[in-house]
Amino acid sequence: MVVKERKILVAVDKSEDSMYALSWCLKNVVYENSKDTLVLLYSKPLRFSYTALDGTGYLFSSDIVATMERYNNELADCIMAKGKKICNDFGEITVETRVENGDARDVICHVAQRLVPDVLVMGSHGYGLIKRAFLGSISYHCTQNVKCPVLVVKRPKSSRNH
Repeated sequence: MVVKERKILVAVDKSEDSMYALSWCLKNVVYENSKDTLVLLYSKPLRFSYTALDGTGYLFSSDIVATMERYNNELADCIMAKGKKICNDFGEITVETRVENGDARDVICHVAQRLVPDVLVMGSHGYGLIKRAFLGSISYHCTQNVKCPVLVVKRPKSSRNH
């Protein structure tokens, strides 16, 4: 039997929902001893999204902007390290990481278009109707706009800390 080399794109963020989706993907989508490549994708907010007016009518100083940028870079490093550790604990698998700047909806769709993965895996925050109406749903946006299959993984209620 010939095993096809697959590229699996997994959108990750700081939420437990995305790390649960990554773990679920490793247990249920990735084949043991396969040639699968897992691409972990994290979207950092754009700089201008926090250089806008801060609500008091003042722009953030360059020191504050630099501190926020440093924090975002450290956060991205931590998220990727956590994702890679989950993958390493699973076993031998090829893992690539990508950190892109921009709105998560746009970044995920753009990267999926460029990479043409066999599947996009993402977690669901499990927002109710009201929260979803105000905040939007990244997973819903991606299911409507990417060309590859999208697997949205929702954590069981028993493992949520609400």
